[in-house]
Formats: sequence, C-alpha cells, structure tokens
Amino acid sequence: MSTRVPDRRAARIIGTAAAVVAMSAVVHAWLARRAERRHPPVGRFITVGGVRLHYVECGTGQPLVLLHGNGAMLADFAASGLLDLAAARYRVVAFDRPGFGHSTRPRGRIWTAAAQAELIAAALRELGIERAIVLGHSWGASVAIRLALAHPPLVRSLVLACGYYYPTFRPDALGASIPAVPIVGDVLSASVVPVLCRVLWRSIVGRIFGQVTVPATFAAFPKELALRPSQLHAMAAESFLVIQAAAAARRRYGGLAVPVVIVAGEGDLLVGVDSHAVRLHHDVPGSRLRRLPGAGHMVHHTATAQVMAAIDEAAGMAAAQRGLAGCGGAGPDRGTRA
Repeated sequence: MSTRVPDRRAARIIGTAAAVVAMSAVVHAWLARRAERRHPPVGRFITVGGVRLHYVECGTGQPLVLLHGNGAMLADFAASGLLDLAAARYRVVAFDRPGFGHSTRPRGRIWTAAAQAELIAAALRELGIERAIVLGHSWGASVAIRLALAHPPLVRSLVLACGYYYPTFRPDALGASIPAVPIVGDVLSASVVPVLCRVLWRSIVGRIFGQVTVPATFAAFPKELALRPSQLHAMAAESFLVIQAAAAARRRYGGLAVPVVIVAGEGDLLVGVDSHAVRLHHDVPGSRLRRLPGAGHMVHHTATAQVMAAIDEAAGMAAAQRGLAGCGGAGPDRGTRA
C-alpha cells in the first residue's frame, strides 16, 4: 500500500501538469489566431522554394532590401521609422524572413543563413530586383553576407548592423535554442515558452536596447505576433544556428566584393563591438565601420538617422566603385580601418 500511494500521487501530478500544458497550448493557439487578426499582412506575398514570403515594397529609386533579426519581422523596421525614412529616396523591399511575421517556414529543411540567402535571391529575381543595397540587422546580417557572397549581381552594397560574425560563446543563444529540440521543443513552444516570454518581456526588451531608453515608438512593434508558438519555434531554431552561421562564413568575409558599411552600437549587450564589428572591419578590405556611442542592439530604433546615413554611405560607395570601374580603374579605396 505504501508504494501505491506515491504512485497515485505521482500520476496525479503528471496528469495535472499535462492538463496545464495542454490548456496553455490551447490558450496560446487562440492568442496566436487573435494576433494574426489584429495584425494582418500589410504587404504582398511571393512563393519561392515552397515558402510563402510576406514582403512590403514602397518608395522609388535604387533598390534597398531590409532583412530583420531573429525574433523580429519587417514590422520592426516600420515601427523604428526606418522603413518610411528610407522609402523617401529608395525603392524599399522589406521581407518577413521564413517563420517570422506572416512568412511560412516549412519543416523538413534546415534554415541556415545560406539557405535563406538562396530564398531571398529567388524572391529578388522574381521581383526583378538587381544590384540592391542590402541592410541586414543582427541575424539578418548573416543572411545579407551570404547573399552577397553567393549572388554578387544582386547586391550593390551591404549595410551590416549589429551582426554576430564570429563563433564566440553565446550562453543566451544556447538557452534560447532549447525549444528547437524536436517534439519536446514543439510542446515547449506551444505552452511553456510563450508564458515565460510574456513574464520576461520587459527584461528581454531592456536587454536588446541596452542602456538606451526604449523609445515610445517601439509600442508599435506587434508583440503578440512575436509571441506566437510558430515564431518562438523559428526564433529558437535560429538561436541554435547562430554560432554555426558565423563559423561557416568567417573565412569568406575577405571575399566580399561589394562595398560594406558596418554599424555597431557601443552599448550592445548581445554582440560585443570589438569581438565582432571591429574584427569584421579588419577582415573585409575597404569596409567602413560606424560605431554609435550609447546605442544598444536596436540601432535602427535609437539611432535611425545614423543608420539611414550608413545606407546613403553604402549607396555612395557603390556609385564610386562603379564609376572607377567604368574608367578602367582597379577599384576604390573604400575607407580606412578603425
């Protein structure tokens, strides 16, 4: 009898826990559907490689492609004001990367930075876009680099903001990748992780912004879309892949043949400036480094004008490079090293 009571108690505990997890999953599935109703797609869709990509296109002029970071979506660029600012002088195309915002992320393949670059390349060709300035923020910078390396005709110049370029230790990424574990990760993403993220949201936002006050405009970021189980699962997968992406690309940075402007927030708590931005600047000949005092990881929100200036700078560098090439020159000196 003494063994049966603990067994029954354990069974009740397990049963209760399972019921709570199941109820949480049901609630968060409902919240996800409500978030999608409240924040419907604002752009168009294009299907390439079996992926339905959501994108926004606005403005006229030289093409400018915006690639967001892990856990974000194209709405992040809209909330920051960078999208509208850039559209005043460029033809801006901002994508929801696979699994984020309103874009799908088919299972059965590993969405590395290189795989996503191939997807974006196919989308750009479908849209008739060539020689675009490409801005990648955070994880999007890894995709932008891969795009420039694999498809030089599609990329005029690069603006790399707060990217993770070298395989340094990232305990935060390791912890965040747990929901990517098969089966178990699906359960966690559907039930436990959304609760944790809601509880820790202010702390998470504070960390990505660093010592800078979170701007009031960030309230326009669709938090509820970001907390959907599907997006949390995609975020976990990219957290798992972040070190691999850096390790796979690190020896190829010197082969970038387009002008590169590197933007880094001096107060970035996620990516060390010296370990990544400065190091990349020395590995990419002719690159230019713009260090933004006080700015954290979200430079497009807190230093929007400076990021816009970096885009204009990259456009000017590309024009100068093309002009020299047309005159038979060997190519410009695209900036001094820091």
